[in-house]
Amino acid sequence: MEARCISKFVHISPFKARQVTRLIQGKPVTEALAMLELSPRKAARLVGKALRSAIANAENDERGVGVAPEDLFVREAVVGEGPTMKRFRPKARGMAGRIRKRTSHIRIVVTDEETA
Repeated sequence: MEARCISKFVHISPFKARQVTRLIQGKPVTEALAMLELSPRKAARLVGKALRSAIANAENDERGVGVAPEDLFVREAVVGEGPTMKRFRPKARGMAGRIRKRTSHIRIVVTDEETA
């Protein structure tokens, strides 16, 4: 059985968030949560929030087939690009510097079968 969580429009660059999701792919959920708790990055906090939501979705399944968190593994942790907000900052001599505020979509899939 698998459960997933999609966290959309998160205000962090996808490149920064992918560094964190690479660490937790294929790991047991308890180990992945421990790694995210100890990481000082902002992305770790955001990915941890999505992972806890996926775990809650697995525990409270609509079919009534709940799974204990100890039995779950992170099958997939993917960060996709969201829309980029474009802003401008005034520069010297009448020019403007472009600022891109990037967003991400974080998708986490947990399952009770261990992936090889």
